[in-house]
Amino acid sequence: MLSGTDSAAEREVTGGYSGDLLSWVMGRARAGDAWVTIMSNVSVAAVALLTDVACVVLAEGVKPDEALLSRAVKEDLPLLCSGLSAFELCARISKALE
Repeated sequence: MLSGTDSAAEREVTGGYSGDLLSWVMGRARAGDAWVTIMSNVSVAAVALLTDVACVVLAEGVKPDEALLSRAVKEDLPLLCSGLSAFELCARISKALE
């Protein structure tokens, strides 16, 4: 985990959403979702906070830019990175939620 306090990281994930078109995510992601994306700029934090997702997972080895990381730390937004594909991450999240 790149950012987020222990209490933020303990938030229950109740669903998942995968998407990279930020306007689309704003209208479809739900509070409590784990949001899987390859977007890595500061706008990701804004959308994550607006939609109240539980965490953001950057897929496929993507690293956040400095502005995103800084904003995630400031806002206590759990931000994670994975080398797995978005497809594999979503499959694993779905299985864990069963």
